[in-house]
Amino acid sequence: MSDGVRLRIHVPKGTSEEVLYSKKRISKSNTSLRETQHLLYLLLCLLGVSLIVIVMEKKLPEPLLTDSEGLYPEKFVAERAKNNLVKLTKMGPRVAGSYENEVAAVNFLKTEIQNIMRDAHNNHEIQLDITRHSGAFTLTFLDGMTNVYQNVQNVIVKVGSKIKSEHSLLVNCHFDTFPESPGASDDGAGCAVMLEMLRVIAHSPKILKHNVIFLFNGAEENLLQASHGFITQHKWASEVRSFINLEACGAGGRELLFQAGPDNPWILEIYSETVPYPYASSLAQEIFQSGIVPGDTDFRIFRDFGKVSGVDFAWSTNGYVYHTKFDNVDQIPLGSLQRTGDNMLALVRGMTAGHYLSDVIVHHQKGSLVFFDFLGAFVVRWPEYLASTINIAGILTGLYSIYLNMEAARKSDVSHSIYIKQLAVSVFTVIGSIIFAMVSVTIIAVFLTQLGKVMSWYARPAWLFFLYICPTVFTSMAFILAIARSQKKKNITPLTLYYLYFDAYNSLWIAVLSICVILRIRSGFIPLHWVIFPSIGNILREKFFSNWRDGKWLVYHMGVISLPYIQSFYLALGALYLFIPIMGRSGAGINSEIVIANMISFLFSLLFSFTVPLVLVVENAGRVISIMIGIFLIAVSILILTPLGFPYSGDPLAPAPARFMIAHTQRQYYNENGTLRHYSTGYWMVDSDVNSPRNVETIIPEVGTAIGTIEDCKAELYCGLPYLMPVTTFLWKTSWIPGPAPLIKIPTTLERISKIKKGNILSFTFNVTGPDHIGIMLSPYEGVHLKKWSVLNDPPLQGPHWNNRETYFIYYACSSDCEPYSFTVDLEVPENHREPSLTIALCGHFLHGENQKSLRFKTFLSQFPSWAAVNPWTATYTSWIY
Repeated sequence: MSDGVRLRIHVPKGTSEEVLYSKKRISKSNTSLRETQHLLYLLLCLLGVSLIVIVMEKKLPEPLLTDSEGLYPEKFVAERAKNNLVKLTKMGPRVAGSYENEVAAVNFLKTEIQNIMRDAHNNHEIQLDITRHSGAFTLTFLDGMTNVYQNVQNVIVKVGSKIKSEHSLLVNCHFDTFPESPGASDDGAGCAVMLEMLRVIAHSPKILKHNVIFLFNGAEENLLQASHGFITQHKWASEVRSFINLEACGAGGRELLFQAGPDNPWILEIYSETVPYPYASSLAQEIFQSGIVPGDTDFRIFRDFGKVSGVDFAWSTNGYVYHTKFDNVDQIPLGSLQRTGDNMLALVRGMTAGHYLSDVIVHHQKGSLVFFDFLGAFVVRWPEYLASTINIAGILTGLYSIYLNMEAARKSDVSHSIYIKQLAVSVFTVIGSIIFAMVSVTIIAVFLTQLGKVMSWYARPAWLFFLYICPTVFTSMAFILAIARSQKKKNITPLTLYYLYFDAYNSLWIAVLSICVILRIRSGFIPLHWVIFPSIGNILREKFFSNWRDGKWLVYHMGVISLPYIQSFYLALGALYLFIPIMGRSGAGINSEIVIANMISFLFSLLFSFTVPLVLVVENAGRVISIMIGIFLIAVSILILTPLGFPYSGDPLAPAPARFMIAHTQRQYYNENGTLRHYSTGYWMVDSDVNSPRNVETIIPEVGTAIGTIEDCKAELYCGLPYLMPVTTFLWKTSWIPGPAPLIKIPTTLERISKIKKGNILSFTFNVTGPDHIGIMLSPYEGVHLKKWSVLNDPPLQGPHWNNRETYFIYYACSSDCEPYSFTVDLEVPENHREPSLTIALCGHFLHGENQKSLRFKTFLSQFPSWAAVNPWTATYTSWIY
């Protein structure tokens, strides 16, 4: 029997720590950290590393100015790009169909491009084409819709060379904007970057091996219409071999490569070899394509309708300004423009200089790459088959590491069978600690919700550290300590117990990595980091440094976990930059406090893998837990008792606004015989976050009369409300404020042209007139089915069912020279059908110009505080039964 067991028999009762850490009990070979400050040092070190990563992530290159551009020939000049951006945003919001978009913006682009063409080098052949397109296509985005467009505009420039290549690279941006937004980042900056790229390429004497087509499209916010017009109808579309799409869901910062493919891995190879400041992740691609992020880009159109592979870039930080009045030039530092410009110029040159665009064999390569950057320094990428091989090697390494720890424990009189049994207990304990931590933060989130202190982290993300990261760490530690008490009775030394939990975390990461291999998940590089580096570190420790204790052991352990922690925190930081602002527009149907609390808890439970179990090998671990509990309680007190918990900010330089989408609405519902059964007017308010609309009740008296619209959604098609897009499953919680009638100068009308019945097919032909944005909603009665229509040759795309009935949504937009829209629907009806067959509703949307806001509407809007961002428009909803 060891000295430790004899001591347990003879020593009087005391605290478990006194028994566990008595120098007489623990032999020299099992001496561990013991000092409480060792764990504090490690936690502070991780905090310091995290702050360093945050600072590094924000670093931008030094911008080039026009005064010194002569020193940098053929370089991207950020100041010139910003000057063009200032000119573009001065026009104000550029909604498709508005004068600002269809005339002013097009003239601006035309003038700037012609100036570039005038001074272009004669080694290039440059053509400018301004086109209009009309068409229709289905879009499964959101609830599903059919997109119909007339006369949307594109400004297109083709830079070719005397080589007469038949292959082109497409570079795309959009110059239209969301209503009320100047669109500096989305996507004026993308167009400004492209103008400067065009200037550099056109003025350079370097002969292009392949052509570059710059597409400035004028109807992306109209749900990707102009890009569809180009790729399906333009004369140059057939020669496009790949594309680069520039987008934004934030402002400033670094542009993220978040979509690539679907095939042609050579594109990522060029990216990783040429761009000076990489920022890319296949994790971001899998997140975006999962539908978690409520958005889409022209990437979908080029991929699905052009059958072309390419890359999609977007600024993702500072998403607070996305689609708001705050999206102005002040939000975009010169360094961001310089970074994006340098990267895109290098990528364009790399893609057009090689043989890839013209290589038929390369374009038939299937499969995508696993890719990720390390702190923006370089890109790691490998094919999926190689990723599987590396992942399997990582799994085997992890299993060998566990075996070595098992062998080491056997030397301390812990048999293999006992070790395996205790390892299983430890695995379940780790899982339990994660669940316990998430339950704990959920309770905190519910408590804050009940107090009305929700989303304090929205404007001040630092609150997340105090409210949810600290509780995650101390609850996990406390849970593991509690369960480990029973394990200590099995004659297991503290260090052996630590390595049991080390192996427990390793086993879980191995399991996750195995799932990634089986399901071919490309973000498997994350669990790979957490398996391979700790496992190799553990193998080396066991082989060469097994006698290290205290400070040496701590430094070595920190080194082992630092790389996976840094890489994972770097990825988590990017995810938080994206998701925190999204919570301000995710709708009131979800409690964003609970969502963020659980996201943070889960992320940091994983980030503190191999760190939390250190409580098992330090003296007075409860002291560390007490410190974190104290920090948490102080923070909650400050949050509750001071204004620092206010969730929004109206600071023009750092806005975090509360969002409101408000339509001054007229609603009319007609019976089958044409009589009016309901008429109402007022303000329809989309509740954009969990605080809405009560966050302005004390400021705006009318909001106090707001009523929910849930019952309307049960009784009327699309809730009897003028949804601009089909998002009832996403933004279902809205409010209705009775109010004065809007001023409607252009009525939205539906005329039935014909009704023909042949057998069990009932055909209706309708004619629609109204403003330049119209929503057409159809719902056949139960038992009746929409078989086909004239809108498209493809089968009609269904939306979500309503009262056991099919629904269909047509988004119609016209940019100029609008004509009435006619369409036919063929309904399959049962024999001897006598009931009504179809409900159809029209929504007329006035998104720009003098009809957007009446004087009464402006008076109502003027009451909103400076920390609010309102997207207002006037709308009508009218439904008929046939």
